[in-house]
Parts: sequence; C-alpha cells; structure tokens
Amino acid sequence: MRVYLGGAINGCTDAEASGWREAVKAVLRERDIEWRDPMDRDYRGMEMQPGITERIVEGDKDDIRQCDVMLMNCPKPSWGTAMEIMYGFELRYGLMHPPRIVVVIPEGVTPSPWLVYHADEIHVGSAVEAAREL
Repeated sequence: MRVYLGGAINGCTDAEASGWREAVKAVLRERDIEWRDPMDRDYRGMEMQPGITERIVEGDKDDIRQCDVMLMNCPKPSWGTAMEIMYGFELRYGLMHPPRIVVVIPEGVTPSPWLVYHADEIHVGSAVEAAREL
C-alpha cells in the first residue's frame, strides 16, 4: 500500500505543512506502508518562478496516480488540496485501481458538500488517527 499525504502547503508555516505529515509517516513506517509527500517538493515562495507551478502540479499528480490511498488532511479550506481531491476522484474514470480518498476533518467542523461527495470516507479527528485505521 502507498499513501499520498495531501493537505495545505501554500501559505502554511513549516509546522502546519509538515508537522502532521511527519507524525503520520511515523505511523506508516511502523506498519511498513509507503507514502508520497508533496512537501518533498517544497517550493513555497517560488510559486511564480517559471516552470515551478508545472513541477508542483505534475509532481503531485504523478504521486497521486502511484498511490492506493489519498490521506487528505483538511483542517481548513485549501485550493491545492481541493484540486488534488478532485483529481483523485476523476481518476476513477480512467485508472483500473484509482486511489481511495480519505478526508480528515477536525472535530466540530462541518465539511463542504463538495468534500463529502468526492471522498470515499470522512474521518473526524486527526490525520494520525486516520493513518492508524488504514
């Protein structure tokens, strides 16, 4: 199994973008589960440089196509995260084994109907808890 670690990066601090990912990786590592982390291509602050947006988007899309599960941490709205979820959802019309989309929202948050519709599962709680349940 391979898991895509999706969630906000643009406009986030290092702790917001990487903290939960590192905690989830520890859980996945214990279970011998592989992951793809878009923070491996951290281009924050360089988004408007020529060619960078293509590297970001095409790299993320390639990672998503290689994964069995998209673990999407959604504590707040994020354009990139929403686009990744939509991309993963649309893959079910072309790939033999599209990724399962697991959306994580914090307790007390009411998710957008768009988020619910495009998710295979909504996990209320933390991304670490969701990773333990994979």
